[in-house]
Amino acid sequence: MTADEQGSVSVGVLSLHNSKETKAILNAVEDLGHDPVWLRRENTTVSIEDSEVTVDPDVDVVANRLLLSTTNEPAELLGLATTFNRIRPMLNEPDAVLTAIHKFATAATLADWNVRVPDAFLALSNDRLNSGRERFGDVGVYKTAIGTHGGGTWKVDLTEPVNPRVGNRQAFLQDLVERDENEHRDLRVYVVDGDIVGAMYRYAPEGEWRTNVALGGAVADAASDLPEAAAETALYTTEVMGLDYAGVDLIEGDDGWFVLEINPTAGFKGLYEATGTSPAPYVAKLAIERAGGSVDEERVENLAATLDDSTPACKPRTTPPQQEDLPIIGYIEEVVVSGTSGSTQVKAKSDTGATRTSIDTGLAADIGAGPIKSMTRVKSGSVKSGKARPVVDLVIGIGGMQHTVTASVEDRSHMDYPLLLGRDVLEHYRVDVRRRADDDERDAGEILEE
Repeated sequence: MTADEQGSVSVGVLSLHNSKETKAILNAVEDLGHDPVWLRRENTTVSIEDSEVTVDPDVDVVANRLLLSTTNEPAELLGLATTFNRIRPMLNEPDAVLTAIHKFATAATLADWNVRVPDAFLALSNDRLNSGRERFGDVGVYKTAIGTHGGGTWKVDLTEPVNPRVGNRQAFLQDLVERDENEHRDLRVYVVDGDIVGAMYRYAPEGEWRTNVALGGAVADAASDLPEAAAETALYTTEVMGLDYAGVDLIEGDDGWFVLEINPTAGFKGLYEATGTSPAPYVAKLAIERAGGSVDEERVENLAATLDDSTPACKPRTTPPQQEDLPIIGYIEEVVVSGTSGSTQVKAKSDTGATRTSIDTGLAADIGAGPIKSMTRVKSGSVKSGKARPVVDLVIGIGGMQHTVTASVEDRSHMDYPLLLGRDVLEHYRVDVRRRADDDERDAGEILEE
């Protein structure tokens, strides 16, 4: 299928989630006079018949917006993206996205092209990782190779051992680049088709060192004083990585700019808040032109002054997920909990009344769940104001699924279970209150009592 007689093209956005960015791109396609198509589970098929491949709904070009870093099975989504890439032009092709979502692969690629990145070290064994950690000093950055929104990133005390894996994710060490330890700031530059469409400084919230907007970081427009070296580095980085659009994260050290990460599905919210510019119309423009269509340049600039992330008319009708489709876990469940120092198997209690998962102080220390990233106020019983508790990142594995959550830390030594699963985990399951992983222990206890 090609552009029709009126020059209208059909732009498919491959996105299985409901992100504001996906909605904004689809709305921009329509506002530019072309046909948006949201490629989702509910409406999309690919058929091979007599060696002919067809897509339904048919599209002229595909903008890849699959969130690979938040899924348990990134290879499945990469295969899906590759399927479309073989039969239609695609923005952000899967090979480039694979490299970008793996933070160490990104660093290795950029270093090979003489782009400055912080020193880093990846080892597949515990002994090799810890024998090499001294070169980073007493404090360094510890990251899972795949992660998002600041999840899977810790500033760690390297006088203590760390683990080469967190849950089922490979992890590595990275040098901590700081010019001012009292002000944690980095730079996000958003690039589309070789042009910078916006840039912002991101500042870490109080008590935090990570600057991610998803963690509550503040933002400020960087366009008026964007350093030339940072701009050139961001543009070159996107070119080297082979991405059509991406957010490039840089940090300034004492001797220049370093690339921290490149995000092929970077959010628009913080950038729009800081700059008043939405990247969505520029992504839509690139997709339309890649398919042979044309757009009004002035219209693109006008649309970029707003962020229209309302639900697009092209969204297919969806059926609410049936509770029966969710996997079942017990009231007391056997789980694997992981931190920077290791993993352990424990019994956890399910509590649908708790918003956040909580972990015992001793268990958190044993697995290296931390360091403390902030404080949260947790309501308990009749105490309306609640108690201030530290919160940490940890990974919880249940039946082959992994969940990275921000858990509150409390003394649970007087309780039966060191881990309480809140709704941040339980939203993915049905809880069977009759099912208990400790039934054997309870039965044995009853027999002893008799």
